[in-house]
Amino acid sequence: MKHFALMTTSALALLAGPLAAQEAEETQVVGVSIPAATHGWAGGMNYFAQEAVERLEETYPQLDFVLATASDPAKQVSDIEDMVATRGIDALVVLPFESEPLTGPVKSVADQGIWVTVVDRGLAEPGIEDLYVAGDNPGFGRVSGEYMVSALPEGGKIVALRGIPTTIDNERVQGFEQAIEGHNIEVLGMEHGNWNRDDAFTVMQDFLSKYPQIDAVWASDDDMAVGVLAAIEAAGRSDVKFVLGGAGMKEMIQRTQQGDAMVPANVTYPPSMIATAIEITALGLVSDAPVSGRFIIGSELVTSENAERYYFPDSPF
Repeated sequence: MKHFALMTTSALALLAGPLAAQEAEETQVVGVSIPAATHGWAGGMNYFAQEAVERLEETYPQLDFVLATASDPAKQVSDIEDMVATRGIDALVVLPFESEPLTGPVKSVADQGIWVTVVDRGLAEPGIEDLYVAGDNPGFGRVSGEYMVSALPEGGKIVALRGIPTTIDNERVQGFEQAIEGHNIEVLGMEHGNWNRDDAFTVMQDFLSKYPQIDAVWASDDDMAVGVLAAIEAAGRSDVKFVLGGAGMKEMIQRTQQGDAMVPANVTYPPSMIATAIEITALGLVSDAPVSGRFIIGSELVTSENAERYYFPDSPF
């Protein structure tokens, strides 16, 4: 499948135990439950999910897909319950809005013998899902921290913004903190910006009012980086040397490519991973291919030297 050839993987463990293959003429239903496009990365993820569903429905006429987007965890739980009750889904592909509220409901689905593929934001309880597809979130944090160390060789004072409370956010922060440990980098403050530019703008305003000297910002996401940069500009602060976001928003990659000192680097985390998850799940339903396990997509550092490889002007994100 085309996404496999395009993506860089840091780990791929396809274990024994495929989904039970059915006769070709028997229609099977795949439920896809994802967050609504509340920020740029999620917008890209929605685009790739819809594209995958349309393409796979043509490729596999024996499969039906039901795609639902949710603006909050409660709506996502309701969507999933409806898929089970009214559509009788054979498999569920879910990117949890938040980890904790979705853990019980998804476990209930798995307990009914329905195949579960979890994408990106893991559940609070390990081992519920049959397949996990995600970016390398510890690596995302580590690469970000290593860049921060290299860009501030003498150390410095920084602030950091976290995403929505999820297992992947915890993994990113842990990786980042381990990478900067022992390098004289002081984290003045770390708050949740919820992967949202407006929330990040508010958080950064607060940081700027609290701290008279900030050398750099780990925004940890490009949408949040946009909000952070706007707050810095509005405050007229010249002490902040740079903002490090992540996930490869095309506007931010372009700024890095053009040598913008405030956006000198980025860290990849492709929203197209949702398509990979749907494709692997579909493959398991229509064949005897073993598709259990973990599919992890590596995070790469983007700089002005290699940004051209990561700039896709036609991308929705």
